[in-house]
Amino acid sequence: MSSPGAKPSIFSRIIAREIPATIVAETDRIIAFEDIAPQAPVHIVITTKATQYRNVVELAAGDPALLAELVRVAATIADERTGGEFRLVFNNGAAAGQTVFHVHAHVMGVGDRSQSLGEGSLGSL
Repeated sequence: MSSPGAKPSIFSRIIAREIPATIVAETDRIIAFEDIAPQAPVHIVITTKATQYRNVVELAAGDPALLAELVRVAATIADERTGGEFRLVFNNGAAAGQTVFHVHAHVMGVGDRSQSLGEGSLGSL
């Protein structure tokens, strides 16, 4: 969990509308926006408005209903943008590629079914 007095994450600043982002979905507890450095034709970041969870493991232990809501929002976005075929990626820890320690997932896919992310493309993300 985040420590008291910690500097707000970039996601907290997006939620507070201090940093501009292209928001694609929002609920009372979730916000989703286009990734600024997309690694796939469709690349959306989905995060919680709750700031106390640093990663998906903490979120699952602390508020499984919020995790379920995050996944539901991800599926809705994927249905709209990728025809429901997508990757939902949670990086958990710096060695796994997590750079923002505010729980979030990446919805990645292609909008055109003639394309594919391919099995080997995850390593290049």
